[in-house]
Amino acid sequence: MRKTLLISALLASSLLMAQEYNYEITPVIGTNIPEGNLDLDNQFLTGAELQYNGLGTLLSPELSLLYTNNADYKNSTFDTDIYRIALNGVYEYKTEGMIKPLAKVGIGYETLDKHFAENKDSAFLNAGVGAKLPLAESIALKLEAVYMLKENDRRWDSNLALLAGLNFAFGPKAQPIVAAPAPVAAPAPKPVPAPVVVAPAPKPVDGDNDKDGVLNSKDKCPTTPAGHKVDSDGCSVLVNLHVNFDNNSYKVGDAYMSKVKEFADFMKTMPNYDAKIVGHTDSVGSDKSNQTLSENRANAVKNLIVKEGVDASRVSSKGMGEKAPVASNDTKEGKAQNRRIEAELLKK
Repeated sequence: MRKTLLISALLASSLLMAQEYNYEITPVIGTNIPEGNLDLDNQFLTGAELQYNGLGTLLSPELSLLYTNNADYKNSTFDTDIYRIALNGVYEYKTEGMIKPLAKVGIGYETLDKHFAENKDSAFLNAGVGAKLPLAESIALKLEAVYMLKENDRRWDSNLALLAGLNFAFGPKAQPIVAAPAPVAAPAPKPVPAPVVVAPAPKPVDGDNDKDGVLNSKDKCPTTPAGHKVDSDGCSVLVNLHVNFDNNSYKVGDAYMSKVKEFADFMKTMPNYDAKIVGHTDSVGSDKSNQTLSENRANAVKNLIVKEGVDASRVSSKGMGEKAPVASNDTKEGKAQNRRIEAELLKK
């Protein structure tokens, strides 16, 4: 009961900020509460945790080192130093305000310099929960509760470590995406008075009415919608549908239905084009699962376009997985941009 209350109190006070750095180191102090079978008093702990965040995997690897000096055996004059080392995988949940919970699981080894009460050196399994509270840009307060279970001379004994430390983050950090400055229109030329002598009428200025970068005189598709990438003839070849997805989902949200309809209406006005719907993902997850997810996203949007009245023979789909990002996968915003749909337009 006492262990359960301590864990609940620890979690209720735990806060965490999202770190964008590849490396974290946390010097920790705390207390260890051993099971009664171990015949050990509660112990003061010191140690350190080293975590690497640059793999882009679901779990970040962590090396944990804990040390107890002169842990007293109950009802005796004996004491012992205890050394623990563990390799863990750390999972961080989505941030709630300034709070971002974490969980860890791993395996370690415990060694004692004096053995008593049938205690022996052995491996242990451990699992923990915790959180971080930001104190500065790269410094956070880290709080954890870690449960350790070891095989001890034909019986299973447990320890509960309650830890607190300062988390320092460092190393490479994703650069923020800076929007390009808006173009400034050149001032209109001052009108020039017509000469007294009658001159030939000036030639009309060759403009770009649909603003796709191809002059009107060379533009074979003079009404290209804004945002389409075009070829040298001014005709669309690649369209960002501005349809994005939640993490690990291929459901098209209600907010994007108007974008799908807008593209379907464009296809109905351009019968000389076919479209290939291309799905993309961020880097979270395996290559295989991301390839399947991107194909499901492309198929979902393709089916909606056909439902809007575009002939199914004109629309195909494919998935690109995580192979073609348009933004950094090191930031939450960049990952959201990469979970997208594009359309390749094929002229018949």
